[in-house]
Amino acid sequence: MKTTLILMHRHQKLFFKDKGMFFSSLITPVILIVLYMTFLDRIYHNTFVSYMPKNFSLSSSIINATVASQLISSLLAVTCVTVTFSVNMTMVQDYALGIRKDFDIAPVKKSVLYLSYLFATILNSLIVNMVALILGLFYIATRGWYLQAVDIVWLIGDVVLLVVFGAVLSGIICFPLRTQGARNAVGTIVSAGYGFFCGAYMPLHYFGTHLQNVMSFFPSTYATSLLKNHFLSRPFHQMQEAGVPKAVIKEIAISLDCKPKLLGHVVSVEMMILLLLMATIILLVLYLFLSQYRSKKLS
Repeated sequence: MKTTLILMHRHQKLFFKDKGMFFSSLITPVILIVLYMTFLDRIYHNTFVSYMPKNFSLSSSIINATVASQLISSLLAVTCVTVTFSVNMTMVQDYALGIRKDFDIAPVKKSVLYLSYLFATILNSLIVNMVALILGLFYIATRGWYLQAVDIVWLIGDVVLLVVFGAVLSGIICFPLRTQGARNAVGTIVSAGYGFFCGAYMPLHYFGTHLQNVMSFFPSTYATSLLKNHFLSRPFHQMQEAGVPKAVIKEIAISLDCKPKLLGHVVSVEMMILLLLMATIILLVLYLFLSQYRSKKLS
């Protein structure tokens, strides 16, 4: 364990020492917030208003809070995973610079080395995404604040769970990469495409039925939905108190992927957490298997 912590500290120092990589990872959520506010705010606002009954007046604070919560939940659903690919640069960099040759002849188990990469990626990604969460909450506060302390606790837990899931996923995908160019290419592809596959850029109900059925087997679908449920639960409650019919609120929740279906059954929030935990554990086992396989191959 001591060796793992020492190596993890080494990976973290290398990440923070590279100011360009650190600030690019840190500024990514800020850029996304600005882009979401610029291009998606009005679209989300108009879509939401279209669900309201005719001649029904709803407080602009509730509308703005709902739109802001949808924006930030979508943002975090993307950054919690994609940032891990930017942060997980030390593992590939050690190969590219030939440093791994030193580790290969050192009395360090390969499983310990790869766990140190994973833990460093998780901690560094958590720093970036917690900053994104704070900025997101600040933005929501400027639009309409209805969240309570328990909601903040749930959101922190969601971010931690998604970051761990993303870190293990990035570890597996980056495992065979040996050059910085390959890592940058993979990071670009993931950053560009993940938002669509997780339903962050566009709710899944806009896609065809067959594609929705396929996406229902992806853990990323429930990661996005989990964040949306915890961000939007209070605005939905405020809508109900304001007199919005339950049927309308349910329709809005479905349209925002708050009630995804798996094999025809609505997935509850508790089941989403369980599915993400199971997916993370399976990926972690695979990651450890790959590290052991490489260790035996080198020996």
